[in-house]
Amino acid sequence: MELFPPLPLAEWRDTKETLHRFEQLIGKIRLTSSTRRNHWWNVPFHLTGRGITTRPMGQSDGNPVFTIDFDFVDHQLVVSTLDGTAVSFPLLGQSVSSFRHSTLETLSDLGIEADIPHPEPFDLPDSSRPFSQDTEHAAYDPEYATRYWQVLSQVALVLEEFAADFSGKCSAVHHFWHTFDIAHTRFSGRQVEQSPQTDPVTREAYSREVTSFGFWFGDDTFPEPAFYAYAAPEPVGLSAEPLSPTAARWNEQNGSHLALLRYEDARAEPDPRAAVLGFYDSAYRAAARRAGWDMERLASPEGITDQQLVPHG
Repeated sequence: MELFPPLPLAEWRDTKETLHRFEQLIGKIRLTSSTRRNHWWNVPFHLTGRGITTRPMGQSDGNPVFTIDFDFVDHQLVVSTLDGTAVSFPLLGQSVSSFRHSTLETLSDLGIEADIPHPEPFDLPDSSRPFSQDTEHAAYDPEYATRYWQVLSQVALVLEEFAADFSGKCSAVHHFWHTFDIAHTRFSGRQVEQSPQTDPVTREAYSREVTSFGFWFGDDTFPEPAFYAYAAPEPVGLSAEPLSPTAARWNEQNGSHLALLRYEDARAEPDPRAAVLGFYDSAYRAAARRAGWDMERLASPEGITDQQLVPHG
């Protein structure tokens, strides 16, 4: 199929807003049912051949081992346990309220006691309204739900290809349900001193110096899909560094700078995949140069760290 098919936010905004809340609800179950990992790496979703998954969880909390998957081919939520039992219900026709009810009922039927901490959306306009009371968000267009997963899958493989060239500490390529983006993060190893006022979530996410790369689908602040990159903390002079391709730019946001390549600009390039890889690489080199990273030591060309195995010529 076409690489990076059209995905204008205006055409699926209502579906996206519903899905975002569905995923936040399941993500909060993942948050309390999984073992905590550094930088919250236990929390995000991962891609599957049919949608996205929480990955296995439970066991240490007394629950059976279970997994929750969004199937964007048959448009179902599927809860599976280690004994091979699987129960599903349709995503189509659900409000956030009914989705919550169906999820908790399904988990209970499988003997799973699930907790949803702070049972309302995170950092969304209706963050004061519990999921149980949200009958407003109920739009679900199967065509765009499938396309969302397809684009996620395509971007994930580009990010995996980009990730192969770095041998230092780095995250998986994973899908964050709170911000509805997919990302990969590289670490220099330097500890970051943060303000005592910094919230606990941010403190753990950015306790080490990072450069991060990803893609989001657009929102009210930037109403179109885009590839992005940033450095935290941001080194002095970062926005003066060149980006590739020429359509990419530095965007000032809350006093810092975000490297942006609009999805439509990437699609317009002769080789969109190469353009996105070039964008991520240019943003990494810009941040790493300014921050003084040892780029040669941290490199693993084509995913290889042994110099005897690196192809030459």
